[in-house]
Amino acid sequence: MDSQVLVALALSLVGGMSTSLGALFVVLNETPNLKMLGLLQGFAAGLMLSISFFDLAHNAINSIGFLKGNLWFFGGVIFFAVIASFIPEPTLSPSSDSKSKKKNSTGGSKDNMRKHRRQVLFSGIITAVGISLHNFPEGMAVFLGSIKGLRVGLNLALAIALHNIPEGVAVALPVYFATNSKWQAFKLATISGLAEPLGVIIVAYLFPASLNPEILDGLLGSVGGVMAFLTLHEMLPLAFDYAGQKQAVKAVFLGMAFMSASLYFLEISLPAEMIL
Repeated sequence: MDSQVLVALALSLVGGMSTSLGALFVVLNETPNLKMLGLLQGFAAGLMLSISFFDLAHNAINSIGFLKGNLWFFGGVIFFAVIASFIPEPTLSPSSDSKSKKKNSTGGSKDNMRKHRRQVLFSGIITAVGISLHNFPEGMAVFLGSIKGLRVGLNLALAIALHNIPEGVAVALPVYFATNSKWQAFKLATISGLAEPLGVIIVAYLFPASLNPEILDGLLGSVGGVMAFLTLHEMLPLAFDYAGQKQAVKAVFLGMAFMSASLYFLEISLPAEMIL
């Protein structure tokens, strides 16, 4: 179990630190290319959907039966839907912020500018909290996947890592605008990503060393439900907003094809005892 925890921690750190890449995208560019972010979000959505339906849910149904597999899957959907109802929605809208900034500077109202900066900073902090709450169950998912096999853990970590890059932008953008500090923007985005390995550490102590295979398959089916809900509820709308529906859909299918290829590559390259 110790080696599995270490592997899960390493994979979750890769995913969590991807928020730092998103923050770098903000601090190194004055005006982030939101269309590119939308395409990236669509690509990550394709990865997540492939994992959810073609891997996690599919394996759960094959292992524990159609009825039980579906019950676990939709249990995960309902579980994360309840969590999502309490989580503030992340936002990637620099245009309104920059317009307000310009308006305030030309109007000469320093008090209004300071008030606006405080509001934007508060929204950035709330977004960081929300994304941290999102990352926590993602760390749990990576841990459960790593117990099942290295292939499952690797694919989950890859999809989550790509998904977390736009989340890093969502945190860093308002903080950078409000504070004019690249370091503060980068730091807060990085901290929000650390919730992912924290989820691994906590769940590692919640589950027994020898988990019933049927329960493990069911939990992974639930993870598939969580990933499907996260994708359809949050990732696709952002991809449509920033890349346009047609381009985003193309990115989704490209992501699905990429994940299918990676599944095949891992199947033929990893030793059988590491895949099962």
